[in-house]
Amino acid sequence: MNPIIISVCVMLVLALMRVNVVVALTLSAMIGGLLGGMSLTETVSAFEGGLGGGATIALSYAMLGTFAVAISRSGITDLLAQSVIKRINGAPNTTAAVGFKYLVLTVILLITISSQNVIPVHIAFIPILIPPLLSVFAKLRLDRRLVACVLTFGLITPYMVLPVGFGGIFLNNILLKNLHDNGLDVVASQVPMAMLLPALGMISGLMIAIFISYRKPRDYSEEKLQEIAPEHKEVNMRHIAVSGIAIVAALGVQLATGSMIIGALIGFMVFTFGGVIAWKETQDVFSRGVHMMAMIGFIMISAAGFAAVMKATGGVETLVSSLSSSIGDNKPLAALLMLVVGLLVTMGIGSSFSTIPIIATIYVPLSIAFGFSPMATIALVGTAAALGDAGSPASDSTLGPTSGLNADGQHEHIWETVVPTFLHYNLPLIIFGWIAAMTL
Repeated sequence: MNPIIISVCVMLVLALMRVNVVVALTLSAMIGGLLGGMSLTETVSAFEGGLGGGATIALSYAMLGTFAVAISRSGITDLLAQSVIKRINGAPNTTAAVGFKYLVLTVILLITISSQNVIPVHIAFIPILIPPLLSVFAKLRLDRRLVACVLTFGLITPYMVLPVGFGGIFLNNILLKNLHDNGLDVVASQVPMAMLLPALGMISGLMIAIFISYRKPRDYSEEKLQEIAPEHKEVNMRHIAVSGIAIVAALGVQLATGSMIIGALIGFMVFTFGGVIAWKETQDVFSRGVHMMAMIGFIMISAAGFAAVMKATGGVETLVSSLSSSIGDNKPLAALLMLVVGLLVTMGIGSSFSTIPIIATIYVPLSIAFGFSPMATIALVGTAAALGDAGSPASDSTLGPTSGLNADGQHEHIWETVVPTFLHYNLPLIIFGWIAAMTL
């Protein structure tokens, strides 16, 4: 009974029972540590020692939440939502409305993909852009589970195949580096090529979500939407201009310093000095921003503690060694089990970026021993890490979409973001990742 399998399963069961994700992560970490042979004191110490690893991310999201509130105060998102609603109201027939629905989904997808490379702000745009569009989704009778799938696709697929922005970090700085560190002789150009086939799994999952699973109309409470509807006020074009300057400044500083915290801070100060946010209102704006992103921050901190306990138990090494000894020479089964183990590890840790250093040290020698080619090994390690990023309760690729779609309290994190993205992305990823391992 491997501690990682047990603790991840406990965490998932608790989450599906609608237990708070922070509580689920903490409790399952304690169980995993104890089952891994650690004392309660050692488990608590490892958990608390790992919490600091999530502090930077938590503060980054708090500052991004504050920046998002400042942007919404400028009226730029309201202007966007109002212009879209006017177009919907002017749609002459049902066919035009359906066409407009797919246009909205396409625009959201392109913006999400751009957030990973063209303007690398990751999930920061979601609480800015999505809440004002909830009334648009309601008029289009758009299922928010579909929007969650579109957002998660755009957050994950680009870093799997595009070596720029977050993809450059994932493919070159982390995946390629760890492959080299463990003795695999490959070049940078091979890495995105090896990940193309697994990425087709993501595309197939997106197509299924759009045209099969969630194509039927779904209604949401207009009363709850009205509670978060912005006050209809005249748009101040000076504030819109200041908003543009603030966004450019925040992005420029983030790219220059590599810090989302400093970038968001500079953007917020531009709003303040530009007169969009009065000095006496800064405390209120910051409090609202923290409230918006606090749960994501606490979950990421807890996930860092959970990961620290899992590493301390040595459960990954034990799991893989036990699998390799029982597989024999069955290469297809070896590929499948490596992908499934990657799914379990990433779902527990909540980050594919953090998973690669853990599994690469074991998977590279194991892949070589089973006779997998260098390209197949890249696909196995990269896919095993990406697996679980969608569908994990603790992943920012699921937490981000929920933060925007649940602004009016009508979108539940586990059953309406986590479960749909797990079914539509993890299962196809296993299939296409296995095909890549066997054919490359």
